[in-house]
Amino acid sequence: MNNAEIATLHSEFVMGTYAPELALVRGQGCYVWDADGRKYLDFGAGISVCNLGHCHTGVTEAIQRQAATLVHVSNLYYNENQPRLAAVISRKSFGGKVFFANSGAEANEGMIKFARKWGASRGKHEVIVMQRSFHGRTLTTLAATDKPKYRDGFAPDMEGFRFVPLNDSDAVEKAVTDKTAAIMLEPVQGEGGVHVSDRPFLQFVRDLCDQRDMLLLFDEVQCGVGRVGTLFAYQHFSVVPDAMSLAKALGNGFPIGAFEVAGKWAGVLDKGTHASTFGGSPLACAAALAVFDAIEREDLLFHCRKMGEHLKGELVQLSQKHTCIREIRGLGLMIGVECDSPVADIVTAAAANGLLVLTAGETTLRLLPPLVVTPQEIDAAVAVLDKVLGSRVKPA
Repeated sequence: MNNAEIATLHSEFVMGTYAPELALVRGQGCYVWDADGRKYLDFGAGISVCNLGHCHTGVTEAIQRQAATLVHVSNLYYNENQPRLAAVISRKSFGGKVFFANSGAEANEGMIKFARKWGASRGKHEVIVMQRSFHGRTLTTLAATDKPKYRDGFAPDMEGFRFVPLNDSDAVEKAVTDKTAAIMLEPVQGEGGVHVSDRPFLQFVRDLCDQRDMLLLFDEVQCGVGRVGTLFAYQHFSVVPDAMSLAKALGNGFPIGAFEVAGKWAGVLDKGTHASTFGGSPLACAAALAVFDAIEREDLLFHCRKMGEHLKGELVQLSQKHTCIREIRGLGLMIGVECDSPVADIVTAAAANGLLVLTAGETTLRLLPPLVVTPQEIDAAVAVLDKVLGSRVKPA
């Protein structure tokens, strides 16, 4: 089928919760192809999912081997890949214990449940979250997400969430009550515009949690698994949370989510308090084990930092030429380009010129290339943006 045929079939049978414009049918490395055979440089990576690039050989081979061996067993039984993956995550992070789910929203939902269970005996249930946050589309994670348009029509919100500005220590401290169980945030906000937490702010929040008997929860669904140049984003800031959530890049395209809790809290969610039929399946864990292996074997964290510096440098030069660019921000290969007006037309024009980029709010372009991106591919992407911005008619 071609693009038009796929779009027609989709319109007839798939719920209209998305508005896709392309039908992508193949990927390799930093490139994807549509159903009409057109090639695109992908600087979205499936929304920070295919961090190793599309169809990474190691991940593909691991999935193929496991699919021919054992795809699924329920969590009523052990499977050897699940504890192996949990051990990798734990040993490479803060030595906690891991629960496996299928998505970022599920991981965040479980992490919030953990915080409420922890707080129940203390008379605490509220969670302080950040303005511009995005934690998922379930009813609970929606209530923790600071975008009213996402919550419109789904009221009443689950109670217990209080919003404060990111990097505002005074506002956080004033929001704490005797009912506050946890503070939850993205070390680098994704959907909210690629806003980076200040290191002193995170340290303040860590200290505040210790002083006031609260948990610190990090949502690393988008900024984790190498995206910012450290394996986990908290490691860039040297501030350790009590729990963190992971998903997206964890399986390089195969659905898997997880949250890890510090060892001292490992017994909070005990037998029967949380569950997932598909979470931590042999197949999903095989994919994720291959991801961690490739990140280390290919030295992708160093490469991410190096390519991130190159991309930011090129974008800064671009901003000197195009005054519509107000700010370049981000870490590693998680970059936001803030513009002075809505950027939807830039995304459309870039795709027409063979480059896929994302938005992060109305006025921010979000660039999330695979961690394997080369300097030449970065230069090609910036050249497309230069062309698009140069021919752009500024929206009224």
